[in-house]
Parts: sequence; C-alpha cells; structure tokens
Amino acid sequence: MNELDGQLALVTGGTRSIGRAITETLLAAGATVVANYAVSDAAAEKFRDEAATDKLSLAKFDVADYAAVEKFFADFADRYGRLSIVVNNSGIRRDAVLAMMSRADWQTVMDVNLGGVFNVCHFAVREMLAHRYGRIVNITSPSGKFGFAGQANYGASKAGMVALTRSLSKEVAKRKITVNCVSPGFIDTDLLADLAPELRAEYVKQIPVGRFGAPADVANAVKFLVSPAAAYVTGATLEVTGGL
Repeated sequence: MNELDGQLALVTGGTRSIGRAITETLLAAGATVVANYAVSDAAAEKFRDEAATDKLSLAKFDVADYAAVEKFFADFADRYGRLSIVVNNSGIRRDAVLAMMSRADWQTVMDVNLGGVFNVCHFAVREMLAHRYGRIVNITSPSGKFGFAGQANYGASKAGMVALTRSLSKEVAKRKITVNCVSPGFIDTDLLADLAPELRAEYVKQIPVGRFGAPADVANAVKFLVSPAAAYVTGATLEVTGGL
C-alpha cells in the first residue's frame, strides 16, 4: 500500500513549479489532492490533463482573500471529503531595498505569503480538529532566517510563517495534528531559469553539495512530514538547502 492511501490533501499554489512537484509526489504516494491556483486556468488545466488521474481536483481562489478562502471551505467536506493534509505553498516576491519599496509591494507580499497561511490554516484546522488528525506543512525560506538585502517584505513574511507554525503546532498537538515548515534553498525552477551563467556558478559555489536542488527534493521532504512516519515531528523547520 502507498503510505498516503485514503488521505485527502490541499496544496496551495499546487499546479506549477515546486507546488506541482508536491502535488505529483502526494498523488504518487496514494493521496487524493486538491491543487489550488489563483491565476492561469490554462496552465492549471494543462497540468490536470497531464496528470491524467481522477484523484486530482483543481480549485481556483486567492489565498490572500479571506472571504474567498472561507467560501472554499464552506462546503469542503461535502465536495471533497475529510481533509487530512494541507501544504501552504503559495507565495510571491516583490523585491526592492526597503527605502525604495512601495507600501503596496510590502502589503501584497505579507497578504499572500503570511496572510494566506493564516487564512487557509484558520479554516483547515477546524476540519482537522473535528477528526482529531491532520498534517500541515508551510513552505518558508532561508530569507526568513538570514534576511537578504532587497527582501525585507519576503523575509518578514517567511519568518512570520515560522512563528505562526510554532504557535499553531502547540495549539493542536493534542488532537494529533502536526504543523511544520519546509525551507527550500536554491531550487532549479523557472524563477532561476534566467540567471546569467556566471551568477549561477557563483551561487552553486555557496552550496556545500555543489548543485541547485530539484523540486522533487522539496516534495520528498513534504511527503515525509505529512506521512505517518513523522507523527512525532511538529513545530519544526526542515531545511532543504544543500547545506547552506
């Protein structure tokens, strides 16, 4: 049997890049997955066609929109079933040095990256508490730990996510719900595709294992944390950084 047979997962930002790899990995492990997206219908539907499984559903809503998330969860159990797993993967960047950063870019990043995690967890935890079981994984970043120039908004949102994770993990532990973070480093996705070769080589030099990670490296870490094998792991951040 696959280790996630009978589990129902929600993956936000689950149709592209790292989110897509997470969705595919959970499906391969036996889970049924609801993959959220916010913008491109064509890309999401293409992914569903390529996945070619009735265990994948799509759900379009903006995680930063509290009312939209509330509406999505209003009939969740009737539409999909019993929620076991949530992966909060949705995130954006609007980089700029703080003195030049607009208020809108600050707020938008905070609303999506941190507010989105609050919105989804707020309703997902209620579903899980009723069944006394759940696994929540929030995708954070080394930026929240180290603080990188030009990423005050992004770093603050990701650091806040870690703090939220630790607090929530303590609130729900007695109901057999775990809450953890995965922190990916340099992962070979579209975001890094346009790096100049010399800059890419410089970044690789900083990574002890000598390469960028693959989306599957992140997805496999998520799969462990949502599996029965991780029942005693909660409030933790698993770094997938190649040793940074």
